[in-house]
Amino acid sequence: MFNMELVAFCLYLVFMVGIGVFFFVRSKEGGEKEYFLGGRSMGPWVSALSAGASDMSAWVLMGLPASIYAAGIGQIWIAIGLGIGYALSWIFEAPRLRRYSIAANDSITIPQYLTNRFLSKNRSLQVICAGIFLVAYTIYAASSIKACGTLFNTVLGIDAKIAMYIAVVIIVGYTFLGGFSAVCWTDFFQGLLMLGALMIAPIFALALINSGDAVVTTAQTFPKGYWNLFTDWRDVVSGLGWGLGYFGMPHIIIRFMSVRSDKDLKRSAKIGITWTWLILIFSVAAGIIGYIFLGKIEDSSVVFITMVRKIFPALVSGILLSSILSAAMSTADSQLLASASAFASDVYNPIIRKNKASDKEMLWSGRFVVLAVAVVAVLIASNPSSGTIMGLVENAWGVFGAAFGPVIMLSLFWRRFNFQGAVAGILAGAVVDIAWLALLKDLGIYEIIPGFVAGLIFAIVVSLLTKKPSEEVTTIFDKVAVGEIDETVEADGRVS
Repeated sequence: MFNMELVAFCLYLVFMVGIGVFFFVRSKEGGEKEYFLGGRSMGPWVSALSAGASDMSAWVLMGLPASIYAAGIGQIWIAIGLGIGYALSWIFEAPRLRRYSIAANDSITIPQYLTNRFLSKNRSLQVICAGIFLVAYTIYAASSIKACGTLFNTVLGIDAKIAMYIAVVIIVGYTFLGGFSAVCWTDFFQGLLMLGALMIAPIFALALINSGDAVVTTAQTFPKGYWNLFTDWRDVVSGLGWGLGYFGMPHIIIRFMSVRSDKDLKRSAKIGITWTWLILIFSVAAGIIGYIFLGKIEDSSVVFITMVRKIFPALVSGILLSSILSAAMSTADSQLLASASAFASDVYNPIIRKNKASDKEMLWSGRFVVLAVAVVAVLIASNPSSGTIMGLVENAWGVFGAAFGPVIMLSLFWRRFNFQGAVAGILAGAVVDIAWLALLKDLGIYEIIPGFVAGLIFAIVVSLLTKKPSEEVTTIFDKVAVGEIDETVEADGRVS
């Protein structure tokens, strides 16, 4: 059993590296826009599944089923909040952001977009954003790397630290070589695998339950309160608050900017929203059905792994469990690339090199950051006191949502918004989020909520107290608002 599961894992990893090599050979001459944004040439299926896969890290196969399994459906509010937030971001944020990033001097990163949105030559906003990116993404990537270690240790018995190092080498390999296109295409296949595994395992388990193989047979054998949806108002509010993170999650919303056209974006929205809701529904189902099928197990975090290994033969279980690996890798690669693009495009070239860096120099500075962030992330992940996978995700998600969510949405929908308001909103959101986590976490309210509210208030108040944006800035806003910017990126890279 050990050998066949290992074979399945190895084949999967070789396939991922192969994608990186393919895009490295194909796009050597593409420059930074190709490396960091795929030349704005992503189709609807790749964009949608890449956005979803980069979002749904290993917690959706380990953390959420474990929470439902151990504590009941009262934990479902996180899934509901994420489902609502993700749908709203595709419907309202994606079309405007894609058009505005083109209008804002063809911006290829979120910090670059925010600076160009106000036609500012002040680089402070880019530096602040890049600094938050590097810190938060390092923590976020650590959670994905830690999940890889847990998977290999549980399934194959490999030392968790060694497994983390192996995973990092693979992730860095294809991200380092192929850039955004490699990340998106690997995420596309990983998204398909995640959905397939989450659908197949509960359905097969349910079939076995119906044939009399269930450990839990009556409602009375469930823990008291297991089916109570409304356990604590703070759980409800905090769960729904997770949805706020989507409006400011750079590695997800960057996918909105990479789509070929508004027409493709509409198709991407339908695909992406459907995929995400299916993932969340079957993740919850895995926890509930896992409890009925397995009964009480010692470690709830491995309920999905245990269920798959009990149902399927070794080779099949290896393929299905690769979905956990794919979930972790699809999130980590996006975070590494977002960190690299933030440093290369927003700090290295405009500030350190005074806009004199060549395309080749930009690419290698970005690749260096990919390597550096990965090294620090694996050191955090391998530290026993670094916290749980879900805890690391929660912390990074909160900072990004609070710092960037209000500012991104105001930049897209408020004509009076200005540069000073954007800086104030980002700083206030990040500071309040971190302070709440450090000092007021025991209140039971997820820190993204007070952080988001603070960022929104500061951004609005400071904008109203400072100078109005110039006529040139508002003219661009008006063109975007009425849909005059609707360029399509052709296969050869031309904009029509």
